[in-house]
Amino acid sequence: MLRGTHQFRGIDLLDNIKMFFRFVQGLREFTSHRITLDAAREIIERRMSEREQNFLRLVRRGIFGNPKSIYLALMKLAGCDYGDIEESVRRRGVEATLHMLREAGVYVSFEEFKGRTPLVRNGRRFKVSTSDFANPHLKKHYMAESGGTTGVGRRIPLELDHLGEQAPQLMLARAAHNCLDAPTAMWRGPIPDGTGLNNLLRALRHDRMPQKWFTAHLTGDSKPRLGYRMATQSLLISLRLLSVPVPRPEPIRLDQADIPARWAGKMLERHGACCIMTPVGRALRICIAAQELGIDLRGTVFQVGGEPVTPAKVRAIEETGARCYPIYAMFEMGQLALGCANPQCSDDMHWAIDCHALITHPHPVAGGAAMVDALNCTSLLPTAPLIMLNVEIDDYGVVEDRNCGCPLHELGYTRHVSRIASYSKVVSEGVTLIGSDVVRILEEVLPTRFGGGPIDYQLVEEEDQKGLTRVSLLVSNRVKLDDEEELKQVFMRSLTKGPESYKWARSIWNQGQTLQVCRREPFATSRGKHLSLWRNKNGPDLGAAGL
Repeated sequence: MLRGTHQFRGIDLLDNIKMFFRFVQGLREFTSHRITLDAAREIIERRMSEREQNFLRLVRRGIFGNPKSIYLALMKLAGCDYGDIEESVRRRGVEATLHMLREAGVYVSFEEFKGRTPLVRNGRRFKVSTSDFANPHLKKHYMAESGGTTGVGRRIPLELDHLGEQAPQLMLARAAHNCLDAPTAMWRGPIPDGTGLNNLLRALRHDRMPQKWFTAHLTGDSKPRLGYRMATQSLLISLRLLSVPVPRPEPIRLDQADIPARWAGKMLERHGACCIMTPVGRALRICIAAQELGIDLRGTVFQVGGEPVTPAKVRAIEETGARCYPIYAMFEMGQLALGCANPQCSDDMHWAIDCHALITHPHPVAGGAAMVDALNCTSLLPTAPLIMLNVEIDDYGVVEDRNCGCPLHELGYTRHVSRIASYSKVVSEGVTLIGSDVVRILEEVLPTRFGGGPIDYQLVEEEDQKGLTRVSLLVSNRVKLDDEEELKQVFMRSLTKGPESYKWARSIWNQGQTLQVCRREPFATSRGKHLSLWRNKNGPDLGAAGL
């Protein structure tokens, strides 16, 4: 019996069959529509003009018109009805209204959103799950699982229309970076990693299907379950039957970055340009492989994300003649921000304000030793799979409105977000580990197995001399450790008891030699506080807080 997202028995089997046929039927209509660059601009302009109406419609139908909505309970506790929100939006705008609601307790923390902690407001306690955030008006063409980057696996209903709504902004971003018509490849995963399929479908809408699809090479228990592999093959077959030239997934290891590097070299010889969509760490590996092979990557543009796009990584990529721009996304919401074509820093991006609203709110980290401006996101489009209102997404950064003069600013994308970092995640090679999962291993599993206490182990995220992100597992000298490799393997095996994609971490991090055990005293803040997670030189400076 298959467990997890795909349980093929009883009503689950019937639901999956119905969902598959809905998806195939929706695909037929989806694949029949293409958008031009002019059409993409018109879509963005229309959504900008309807922004307030879209927000109010989502609140009216998805919250006040949905008795199961957790936000409805929060609104009642705050003494807020729909008329209050409508008047506030008309008088002060969307963002000011969101600030007002945030102060009144209408928000959801990251841990609450993931169902890790109950939602508590004004003495009331609510246990939340994915269904409490679901948009009740979706057709639910297919379900995909988050969890590769955000902890507990969550089945998210994905609307093909929502993927189609994201295509215009990605098309315009590629145009702004002069790579719209360049031959394209991607190094992204298959189901349950939704990034591969979603990128294919978005590219299909603007008629720029990637020619190559490289995926992670996973073995043993790290391989996707049979149900996931069957789903990937079924979807690819469906697309080919609809005459879509979809590429076949080609698994490669991290140490085989020479394969996409050689592909890029061929495309540059034939066309003078190419584009590769991949996490930034893999982009850097391609660049390192190209240098070793003597391939000049001038004319290559990397569309990157998956982990912080730091100055060191960007410098190393640009040294090969290539360029890169970041895309900031959240699985549950889609593309949130697009790389600026005239950036002031390595991860300077335009917030997609036609699709999502953004405010910041102070959030304590490091046991209160520092405060960060946590990003709080709100979905605006009626096709959004989940209704998210003032949801903290576990990241912080710098948010500002300014004129950069690039083509995306001309569209009305005037809000910039940059220097983004997480206050409780560890990210490397496109794999993200959630702090609360890691803390359990560091404070409970390892001390029980090897001795010592909760303050004797620490995970440190830092960049090596090449700009690749490494993760060091620090172990205090107080711990009598006979076999460092055994400790490393216990840590990695403990991860596989988490979400499906945590199993990938063991395979991918082993390939990239990402995790290293170091006998060294864990870092402490200036106040002497021990932090299980420590980040060196990533994101805005928090002084001695480490995060």
